[in-house]
Order: sequence, then C-alpha cells, then structure tokens
Amino acid sequence: MKPIDWRELYASNRAVIERAGVATSDLPAAIAVSGPPAVRDERTFTVAGQTRRALVHAPRGAEAQTAVPLVCMLHGCTQDAASFAAATLMNDAADRHGFVAVYPQQELGDNPRRCWNWFLPAHQARGTGEPASIAGVVRELMGTASPWAIDPRRVFVAGLSAGGAMAAVMAATYPDLFAAVAVHSGLAYRSAANAGAALTAMARGSEDPVAAGRAAHAAMGEHARAVPSMVVHGSTDATVAPVNADRVLQQSMAANRLAAPETGDLDSARPTTTERGRVDGGHPFTRSQWTDRRGVLMHERLVVDGLGHAWSGGAPGGSYTDPRGPDATEAIWRFFTQATAAGG
Repeated sequence: MKPIDWRELYASNRAVIERAGVATSDLPAAIAVSGPPAVRDERTFTVAGQTRRALVHAPRGAEAQTAVPLVCMLHGCTQDAASFAAATLMNDAADRHGFVAVYPQQELGDNPRRCWNWFLPAHQARGTGEPASIAGVVRELMGTASPWAIDPRRVFVAGLSAGGAMAAVMAATYPDLFAAVAVHSGLAYRSAANAGAALTAMARGSEDPVAAGRAAHAAMGEHARAVPSMVVHGSTDATVAPVNADRVLQQSMAANRLAAPETGDLDSARPTTTERGRVDGGHPFTRSQWTDRRGVLMHERLVVDGLGHAWSGGAPGGSYTDPRGPDATEAIWRFFTQATAAGG
C-alpha cells in the first residue's frame, strides 16, 4: 500500500479542514505547510468601555513587515462570526489573495436574533453605538496591537442582510476608515428609524434615495468623500426585496455626487458596462458597472437570477448560502481591488 502523503492530503483538503474548525494540533505531525501558517483566533476588543468579540483570520504567508489589506465582514441575523466566516468562504479568499479578514460579532444581549441594529438612530451615527464598536475593532487591528501591518488605503467593509445594512452605515459614518463597501442582500443607510419601519423597508425599499443620499453625505461630515460601492442581490429574495439593491446604489451615487462632484454625475439607469452570464450549473446573473470621469470604477451591481436571501456561491450547507453561484466572495474582492487600484 502506498504510504499517505499527509502534505498532499492537507493541501488538497485544507479549506474543508479549516472550515470544520480542526486545530492544527489535531492533525498528524507529518503535515508541514510552507510559509507562515494562517492565523485564526477569536479576540475580545474593548471600545469606549464596551467589549466586542470578533474572529480574526490572517492569511497564510502574511509577513509582519508587509502591509496587507483588511476586509471587515458583518454577519446577518441568527448568524455569528464563525458561521458567517464558514458560509462565505472569505477566509479561503483571504489566503488566496493575501488579506486579513475580521468578523465582529453581535451578541444576543444587544439583539435577540443577533441582528445588527442598523434601523435604530442610536446606531446610525459616528462615534456611538455599534458603528463605533465596529470601527474600534478595525482600528485596533490596524494599530500596534496587531502583529500584521494593515494598509490603511485598503480597508474594506462588507455584509449580508442586516450586516449588509450595517456595512452601508459604516460607509456613511466612517468614510475615512473604509475605502469601499459591499452590501449583499442589504438596505441603504437610514432606511428605517425603528423596527416597524425596518420591516417596511425590507419589503418595499426606502422611499427617497436622493434624500437618503443627502443623509449619507451629511453623516460623513468633515470626512466626506466618494466611497466606491457594490451591491449583490438575488432576484427572488423574499426577505429583503430586490428593490433595495437599487436603493443602496442610488443612495451611494447621490452621496458621492455631493462629496466629489468633479468625478461626474452617475446615473443608476445608465451603467458604463453591462455583462450577462451564467455560472456552469448555476444561476444566470447580470453585472453592471459605473466608472467616473477619471475612468475609476465606482459602483457595481450584481443581480443573481433565482437567488433568494442567501450568500451567492457560499459553502454548501452553510448558513444562508446558495453554493450555485456566481461567487459573491470573489466578485466582492475583485471590486475592492479594482475600485482602489487607480485612486478610487
């Protein structure tokens, strides 16, 4: 019988092993992985006297002296940091592309369904509530407490559902911290001011995206700048209506128009490019992109036909995932890199 090549076995199954949460110490000692190993740990951050747990994943091969990007991932309702990391396969992408991924976690004491409270005014402003704690987690990782050097020009935020809505909040309240935002199956900033209005917005979308754009621009304050944004949404989402994808896009365009009028007056009805495709064995999709006068990619909309309220292209059997794709994780990372490659 041919002896088992443990290195080959681990390399070919690493993603499955890591998603299962198997510690390296539980694997055969014969396994050796070249380069610094991936680092995944749960940490507790203290921000303004409050604590926030977060899962941190550093890519395999990350060197302390090399500045790497950071992606902040915000989970949806009923999820936690670990289930969201496993569902989206973002840690695998971090290993492939060389960025740190951090997953702040909402606690049951703050919301009984672990939803981020994106719909409450107390959590819609800079320097207070959940936005302050999320920003605090990211800033601590960028500071001396982190063993990695984080490139401040490449810090991004993305989320699903309630996490997508909170990602929109973070882009509006901390545009100086986050270079770009991706909202998957989420809602625009300040779509609601209470739980009842949140349910209405989820079903119908916000009423006035131009006014919402003014609100987002006002929230930016002295830090106002054009923030590149991407939306991903399923055409059959029965939890957060697909109209919300357009509302997020329209709000972002309106806010950016106020923050940086010199970049142009982009129109959600007139994309620069539109591509239609289909994943082998999966869902058809339409990808639209908008570039500004400088030729910089500023907005992208990925609408997936037949996708419900789920992360597109996520892990089979994951929390709120549809593995048939297209791969939202790769699409979001590609947008982040393209939007910031030429000064976006």
